[in-house]
Amino acid sequence: MTNLVLLDYASVLVFALTGALAASRAQLDLVGFVFIASLTALGGGTLRDVLLDRTPLWIAQPGFVAVATLAAVVVFFTAHLLESRYRALLWLDSLALAVAVPAGAGVAISLAQPWPVTLIMGTLTGTFGGMMRDVVCNEVPLVLKKGELYVTAAFAGSAATVLAASMVADPLIVAVAGGLVTWALRAGSLMFGWSLPSYKSRPPRP
Repeated sequence: MTNLVLLDYASVLVFALTGALAASRAQLDLVGFVFIASLTALGGGTLRDVLLDRTPLWIAQPGFVAVATLAAVVVFFTAHLLESRYRALLWLDSLALAVAVPAGAGVAISLAQPWPVTLIMGTLTGTFGGMMRDVVCNEVPLVLKKGELYVTAAFAGSAATVLAASMVADPLIVAVAGGLVTWALRAGSLMFGWSLPSYKSRPPRP
């Protein structure tokens, strides 16, 4: 099993946990848990693969669906033990983002895609599944929340992956570099309120 496949499995597992936690907050049944967990876990990777003209990861290897299903079942029976499911969701989501971004960028690099495409693939892989999770669960998507470094963290991590790949050949080092940059920015936003200046409307000039 290659490093890229292992990254995809890790991303699917952690994103599935966040999807199942979102399902618990929405008080869905077990089938709903599996659906939301799978949507969250596989959405970003599926979009990436379709755009890159690859067979989607869960069709090529159905084990991805099994991992997402198992994560959903575990959370269904244990979510009530968490003191704050939303807080757990946020931190698990930050970890999933840090894994998915270098995984998405790494696939594009392995296909010899130009760096602009690689940047986009890393960002989309990290953000799309969580966005679908939040929309389906009737939550404001994390990517749209004011004062949050989310897409910015994904984009920076994707850029770090591209930069690292241009300097070293070891895919593990490349993935770690991209993941650390992604997680550091996202965690800093959660812990310390890091954010970029947002647009403020001004009255029109006379």
